[in-house]
Amino acid sequence: MIPTDRQIRALHQRYAPTAEAFDLVYTHCEIVCAVAEQLLGAHRPALNVELVRAGCLLHDIGVYRLYDAAGELDQANYIRHGVLGYALLRDLGFPDSVCRFCSHHTGVGLSREDVLRQGLPLPAGDYLAGTDEERLVMYADKFHSKTAPPVFVTATSYLAAIRRFGEDKAVQFAALAEQFGEPDLATLARRYRHPLG
Repeated sequence: MIPTDRQIRALHQRYAPTAEAFDLVYTHCEIVCAVAEQLLGAHRPALNVELVRAGCLLHDIGVYRLYDAAGELDQANYIRHGVLGYALLRDLGFPDSVCRFCSHHTGVGLSREDVLRQGLPLPAGDYLAGTDEERLVMYADKFHSKTAPPVFVTATSYLAAIRRFGEDKAVQFAALAEQFGEPDLATLARRYRHPLG
């Protein structure tokens, strides 16, 4: 069962604790979807486009679980938004193929070794993209950040940032860029009125 855009928007509205949280998270998810649609290109026949779209629109739904009663986001536990989103969607009865977009999009993937070595507040396990659909959503997500204010992130900027986690992460990002190409961020920056960082 792959939810429709309308069903996904309703889920965001249901779980967003404030209008501001909805605007931040849902707009980011829409942007990630627009990036993925640009990158589909020649891959379109080989990928489940509906699944990619749902994955893009749902991947950050767990962020809402990190807002407190005062509307403040728990930045210290932000890394947990993926597993929280996975659990939320699983509890709603969505199939694993949909839920995994939440828990398998952080960085260029988190291995069990990453979780243990970095002492991350996650259950020890692998959170690595396992399908091309998951890889595309994970990769598209790297081109936009929900910072204040939200910004588009170039491949060069992201590559420089990911290197702090090890050269292997930079190599993985470069492989994704080779597989899917780079999006036209200038067009998206104009459309969404978010700066290009």
